[in-house]
Amino acid sequence: MQYYSLNRKAPNTTFKNAVIKGLAPDRGLYFPESITPLPKTFFDNIDSISRNDIAFEALKQFVLPEIPEAELKQIISETLSFEFPIVELNKNISTLELFHGPTMAFKDVGARFMARCLGYFNKDNTEEVTVLVATSGDTGGAVANGFLGVKGVNVVILYPSGKVSDIQEKQLTTLGQNITALEVDGVFDDCQDMVKRAFLDNELTSKMQLTSANSINVARWLPQLLYFMFTYKQLHNTYNDIVFSIPSGNFGNICAGMMAQKLGLPIKHFIASNNQNNVVTNYLLTQNYIPKPSVQTISNAMDVGNPSNFIRIQEIYKNDFQTLKNNLTSYSFTDDNTKVAMKEIYNSYNYVADPHGAVGYLGAKAYVKTNPNTHCVFLETAHPTKFLDVVENVIEEKQLLPTQIKAVMHKEKKSIKISDYNDLKSFLINQ
Repeated sequence: MQYYSLNRKAPNTTFKNAVIKGLAPDRGLYFPESITPLPKTFFDNIDSISRNDIAFEALKQFVLPEIPEAELKQIISETLSFEFPIVELNKNISTLELFHGPTMAFKDVGARFMARCLGYFNKDNTEEVTVLVATSGDTGGAVANGFLGVKGVNVVILYPSGKVSDIQEKQLTTLGQNITALEVDGVFDDCQDMVKRAFLDNELTSKMQLTSANSINVARWLPQLLYFMFTYKQLHNTYNDIVFSIPSGNFGNICAGMMAQKLGLPIKHFIASNNQNNVVTNYLLTQNYIPKPSVQTISNAMDVGNPSNFIRIQEIYKNDFQTLKNNLTSYSFTDDNTKVAMKEIYNSYNYVADPHGAVGYLGAKAYVKTNPNTHCVFLETAHPTKFLDVVENVIEEKQLLPTQIKAVMHKEKKSIKISDYNDLKSFLINQ
């Protein structure tokens, strides 16, 4: 499989180079040159296909032969070592729990898959690779855990000071080894801009090999399409018209769902559920895509004012606004809306949702009001105890900490404070 830059000013490249480079030389995101749908019989017989085999069939066209079949199957097996349960709230709405991995966030799948791909490509390489990643919350912990101890890979995580939860911060600042956390005086967009600038800095890239583990990296982004296939397998015999409501920040998850649809998965519709960072909600209303500074909210992993993956979504729909609008609805909700939803979910269904899942629930609820014959699955993207203060204050109940969270709570935070790009560049050159 060849990958091309969405800026279309760089040569096509291989999966290996796309993973190692992260961004194309022209600063564009990589996109697969072709998407071959799976045969209809695959989906007709999906009940009898194992989870690992579903993953292999879905991903092989994007990866083989650069990672051989046996190695890809091993990577998939190690990546999918936990469950993806669905909880039905009522006849119209269910939630898909994506927080059963080691850092209790949906990003564990992409981070583990990418780490193992990069480990495979780097196994005979004497040069070190530096994974440079910006996080608005859960990416940092998932990447840190996924890459911990991977030979020849150093991980540098930028996160906005005071704008991630205490538990999220612990997960990315306490591991040590090949993981370094840089605490940025700014917001997530500042962190993301620094990362993008570093990739274009010839002085820097001439001295070191940089790659990204944000969802801009194809190996982080593509495996997320598996969530939608696993959900379809569990629900298609019960519900005909399955719709997904996806709490959306950088839009990698929803974009991956659209890739699953391109592979032939019979998904009826997508809902981008936004907090007050509502660039895409406004775009679908006005047809004007206008990035703006991010707004801090209680659903902090979605605090993104210029979603990186939206350009991939536009590519999937060939930049045809009407076709995209026919397949995508978007709503925006305030923190007050989110808190009311968290309380409603708890009181009505005895279910504890995190703030991001609650935004997804609100999107699902809004959609089924006017589409009562659909069944909407909202993604619960992180365990509620990762946002302990917010959750306990809203539902007024103490929460028991799961083992994965307890393991980091009392570890010592270690971070390096930086203010601007020059600080980042100085750190990278001198590390």
